[in-house]
Amino acid sequence: MSRIVSFRTSEKALQPFQHLYSSGSEFFLESGKKLSNLSLAYQTWGKLNDEQSNVVWVCHALTGNHLVQEWWGDLFGEGKCFDPNNYFIVAVNVPGSAYGSTGPLSKELLPEERFDAFPVLTIRDMVAGLERVRKELDIQRIHVLIGASLGGQQVLEWSLLIPDKIDHVIPIATNLKHSPFGIAFNEAQRMAIQADPTFYDKKEHGGKAGLKAARAMGMLSYRTYEGYRLTQSEDDHTAFDEFKASSYQKYQGEKLVNRFNAFSYWILSKAMDSHNVFRNRDEKVLERCRMPALVIGIDSDMLFPISEQEEIAGYLPRAKLVRLQSDFGHDGFLVETETLTNHIKQFLKIN
Repeated sequence: MSRIVSFRTSEKALQPFQHLYSSGSEFFLESGKKLSNLSLAYQTWGKLNDEQSNVVWVCHALTGNHLVQEWWGDLFGEGKCFDPNNYFIVAVNVPGSAYGSTGPLSKELLPEERFDAFPVLTIRDMVAGLERVRKELDIQRIHVLIGASLGGQQVLEWSLLIPDKIDHVIPIATNLKHSPFGIAFNEAQRMAIQADPTFYDKKEHGGKAGLKAARAMGMLSYRTYEGYRLTQSEDDHTAFDEFKASSYQKYQGEKLVNRFNAFSYWILSKAMDSHNVFRNRDEKVLERCRMPALVIGIDSDMLFPISEQEEIAGYLPRAKLVRLQSDFGHDGFLVETETLTNHIKQFLKIN
């Protein structure tokens, strides 16, 4: 028997509700392994209308979470593209993450499931978790399903699972299957974590130094040469050490370890690598996704290059492709929110 616990973040009007779904039973994974229990932290924001025609479901990226107002606040909120006065906004923290859902540090798990022994997850496992929450909320239609990066991978997989229940999809800076380049980048980061011997100590802060290094490496794939030039150039020609760019990398590593853990980073990067909508499926499987799709790519994204979004648009029957111009690479989906808003509003207006 599953259960849901709910509470408000604030008594103010239109503030989000926080919830915790718990399966109360085993959760079987695509690999054939299982978790002894599945808990999913999630957020709802706004009011569901009688027709269930105003649901916007957000899928988050690698180190993101269900608190969309914290990391995509220029897109979600009062007066924004997705206003809780008009929409019922739902976001779930994926399994394996570090924000309240079942993950490698969860004390609810058996000892043999925790830390570096946590089983490998796939994007399909994440989507199975999303389905659990959708059914618990008794949501029969999703008006807009949106996500970027790892979130975009979830959007595509879920669209294949319940195509008749989704009205519009917006996959951003994502792909149909993760590339050899992307897998190599993730493996290099995991090697940095592995090089920290504390990763195997089965302690909460294990692998902390390795995670710092991994995050610094990851930033190079999220940003661009031009982005670093614009934000991290020296003010004059006097420096010979302690450069801004060096400090920035260290800062980003420190910032992540203060809110995340090495075990979740390891698991979620593995899940990203697993993504392949064609695995054990027919090449024509995406033809079932006949809802209008706004596929958005970023022209400077080296991790999910625009060719991957072109491929998505080529497979989806009713797709429109938008090429977003940005100096900030993959992170452009977090930066170029004004342009995103304009494209999304136009897309929803004509579809």
